[in-house]
Amino acid sequence: MGWPLAVSAGLMDKSPRALFRALWALAAGHLLATLLVLLPFAFLLVLAEWQRSIQLVASLLVIGFGVYRLIARRHPRALTRIPPTQLALWSFAVAIAHGAALMLVPIYLGLCQALQLDAGHEAAGALMKASFGTAVLVSLVHVTAMVSAGGCLAWLVYRYLGLKFVSRSWFNLDAVWATSLVLVGAVALAFNLASWR
Repeated sequence: MGWPLAVSAGLMDKSPRALFRALWALAAGHLLATLLVLLPFAFLLVLAEWQRSIQLVASLLVIGFGVYRLIARRHPRALTRIPPTQLALWSFAVAIAHGAALMLVPIYLGLCQALQLDAGHEAAGALMKASFGTAVLVSLVHVTAMVSAGGCLAWLVYRYLGLKFVSRSWFNLDAVWATSLVLVGAVALAFNLASWR
């Protein structure tokens, strides 16, 4: 979600270097937010007897957060212009507010165990359960993928497409994302409750 700020930094400084500096700051904030959310769950997995309860609560949290994002759709206007020196803090705050690592928590906690998983989800789940270090590695890979995708979008808009393209082609990804959180949380909750009987 931060790539428009990278475009803005590049346009304000009239420099591609500013765009890439902004991407580094966004990556740092996103990584910190992901680690802040994932690492407590890594520590909680040690408590095996609480795993079922944690899975159910995590499902409800994902559903609740998705419903909240569907209800509270408006972004604060104060966040529309962030100085490049504060991008890491902005990235951290927004990644926490948007639930950056929440998409990884269901896999990490085994909420998807009852489903037939594709090879990617199985590999991610096996890596995350292996050790604390692999949970950190998965966070790094996640951030690299997100910043690479956002960086490509930022570079295309900055270098070739321009801001008119963004204003004409924008659609509400927040609603799609929030709906997917509610759906995934509900499916995970249903499978956990069904396997409990």
